[in-house]
Amino acid sequence: MLDACYTTSAVQAAVDLANTLKPIKGEDALETVEQLRDFLDAHPAAEPPSPAANQGAGPRQLTRADLAEVRAVRETVREVLERASADADEAAALINEGLRRSRTTPVLRHEDDRWWTEVTSDTDRCSAHLAATTLSALASVIATLGPARLGVCAGPTCRATFADLSRNGSKQYCTRTCAHRASVAAYRSRNGPR
Repeated sequence: MLDACYTTSAVQAAVDLANTLKPIKGEDALETVEQLRDFLDAHPAAEPPSPAANQGAGPRQLTRADLAEVRAVRETVREVLERASADADEAAALINEGLRRSRTTPVLRHEDDRWWTEVTSDTDRCSAHLAATTLSALASVIATLGPARLGVCAGPTCRATFADLSRNGSKQYCTRTCAHRASVAAYRSRNGPR
């Protein structure tokens, strides 16, 4: 059974945040404040509630400081995803330190006859909310499914991260495209050039 604070959207936000950096290609999709706004718009669970948004004034303005702080959170999230299956204790230490830095607190919520826990930050900093959301989601995956469910694509030219939420837990590649490329390469190496 999955932990009460586990949500697929929060886990996906963590993976997507880590994958904004493509180390093999040298690409970074989180270099500008506009790219940060696009990421948050695509991941509503990752954005902190803002008093202005509740009054119809739209989302809060992001700054270069927000961008730098989110990039630091990304580094931690990526390290957790890369290390979890090889060194679960180190991944746990990274998660715990990231949650401490973000001043997070677990909160018990009730809505429509359903109870759940949520980890929140006591600050309105974008990075703190993102850390609370993503790191607690990864902690939940480790606690409920095991650290081997977090990893890095086995594709030789890919370092994308993934969270395996499947029933059998046998995921090795970030996408079907990477799995197919590896399958084709293995076939060609077995059968030689034609």
